[in-house]
This record gives sequence, C-alpha cells and structure tokens, in this order.
Amino acid sequence: MEAAEKEKKIVTLTEVKPTQDGYRWVAITAMLLAIGIILHTVSPNVGGVTPNWTIAMYSIVINLTNPSLPQALGIGFISGMTLVPSSKSAFPLGNIASEVCGAVVCCLLVKAMLAVKLEKWRLRPFIAGLVATMVSGGVFTFILKIVLGLPFSVWLYAMLPVVAVIGVLNGSITFLLYGPVRRLFFVQEEDN
Repeated sequence: MEAAEKEKKIVTLTEVKPTQDGYRWVAITAMLLAIGIILHTVSPNVGGVTPNWTIAMYSIVINLTNPSLPQALGIGFISGMTLVPSSKSAFPLGNIASEVCGAVVCCLLVKAMLAVKLEKWRLRPFIAGLVATMVSGGVFTFILKIVLGLPFSVWLYAMLPVVAVIGVLNGSITFLLYGPVRRLFFVQEEDN
C-alpha cells in the first residue's frame, strides 16, 4: 500500500493571472454576436427591410478591438455560420461568404481610418456599419441572384436599393450602440 502511495504524484496547480488586455475582446465578440443572432431571429420584416443586427454587432466589435485580418475573418465566418439556421432567405449558406466579406472589409476600413488618425471621429462606427452592410448585402444578394437565376436588372434595381436602406439602418444602429458598448468594454481601465 505504501508503494502505491509513493507512486502517486502530487500535482501542483499553476495559477495564471489575467493580463489587462487578456482575451476580453473574445468575450465581448461572443456576447455581441449572440445578441445580434437573437435580435436577427426575432426582428420582424417591415416592408422588406430588417436590420442585420449581426453586422451591426461585429462592426461595433471591429471598431472597438481593431482585430487582425485573420481575426476579422474568423469573426465573419462565425457570424455567417450562426446566421445560417436563423436565415429567412432562399439560400442561407450565402451568409457565410457575405459575412466573411463584410467583416474583412469592415476591418480594413477601420484600419485605414485609424491609419489616417480618425480614431476619435464620431462617424467612424456609422461608416463602418454602413460599408460592412453594403459589402455583405451586395455579396449575399449577388449569390442569391446567381442561385435563383435572376436577371442582373433585378439585382441592381430591386435588391441593391434594399441593401442600401439596410446599410443606413445598420450604420445608425452601430453608431447608437457603439458608445454604450465602448464604456462597457473599457470599464476596467476607467476603474483603475
């Protein structure tokens, strides 16, 4: 019995203290994408227009965290995958490509605005949300046009104007929610 006890190794636990930066951006991203998916699922369609809450949420995250391009690609991919089950469209898988494109363009746009010292520009979240929606919606509706075999004129004159309206709506949502989410995101820094 003593030999068996001697063979047991005592494992010590290693405590890892979180850094100030940590992976808080992952938690905020997950939380906002979850909120976006829930709102996307329950939002009614009013006159053919429904805000894409997911794009607004990842636009906020990208504005807050300035992720790397691979991280933005991951944000877009996860966003697209989570939209597939709740999609109200004729081709839900188009969400994957469209959200990847939207998130990557949003990331590039935010990086460009930061490079020219527009980090404090109040309209930065609005522009990011608007452009991300226009790119995502443009890609999605073009995929839908191909899958359904619709004429180019239908895409250009019927689908893209709806995308533009949703773009303005999403830009506004991104703009309005950016401040409160930013305060939540940086609450620890302000308390110290």
